[in-house]
Amino acid sequence: MAGNFVVADGKKLFYEERGEGVPVVLVHGNTGSHRWWSRVMDLPGCRAIALDLPNFGRSEHLDVADIDAYADYLTAFVAALGLERPVVVGHSLGGAVVMAMAARHPELARALVLVDSAAPGGLVTPEAHYPYIEMYRTDRELMRKALASVTPSMHDEKLLDELADDAMLMAGHAFSGNARALARFNYAGRAGAFAGPVLVVWGRKDIIITEAMARDTAAAYGNARLEILEDVGHSAIVESPAEFKRLIMQFLQNI
Repeated sequence: MAGNFVVADGKKLFYEERGEGVPVVLVHGNTGSHRWWSRVMDLPGCRAIALDLPNFGRSEHLDVADIDAYADYLTAFVAALGLERPVVVGHSLGGAVVMAMAARHPELARALVLVDSAAPGGLVTPEAHYPYIEMYRTDRELMRKALASVTPSMHDEKLLDELADDAMLMAGHAFSGNARALARFNYAGRAGAFAGPVLVVWGRKDIIITEAMARDTAAAYGNARLEILEDVGHSAIVESPAEFKRLIMQFLQNI
């Protein structure tokens, strides 16, 4: 798996890819990076492409933290790579980014997969949590513990260390900024502009996204299916990669 940079709308964005075939673009969540997809990029018949959004990982930073801004760069990334109607997969905050992109450019994607995604109505973080969010900016061990808490069934200490290292590369203003962005995100009534097939995946042990939120996400689309994974937390892509790959391949075979 080779890493590359591409210039999209004036910003250098890092990405890794694997395989050939149907393009599948993988969009990470908050404090994330392309590495979150490392266990699920081996998709037969697919060209799997995992990027670092601007403000994250090895990609260049923006002056703002905003879901629509991230969606604009995701759109530019797809264009820069010349991808024709990719399947677009979003995890957590990345799900909101994918929703925003698909609502404004419904012709761009052939299908969506939303994994423990923020709901179309957004995700509000209580004000009392913001001082702790700011502590993550400089405390890697605290960040590592936070990532462990949202991946309860992942038992790979090396990968957890790598994810924590990548998290610390995030733009400083994006720590609280991304939480604020998710709080003001609201595509309720707009997400359904995308009429193609949608797979919503949610883990029963998720401590961030509730079942009601997952059902709201599925209900926002006219052609959506919800899959609930009983023994998984917020991140099926690292907690249960084999099951996630089974679900996405089954989904892709039927679109």
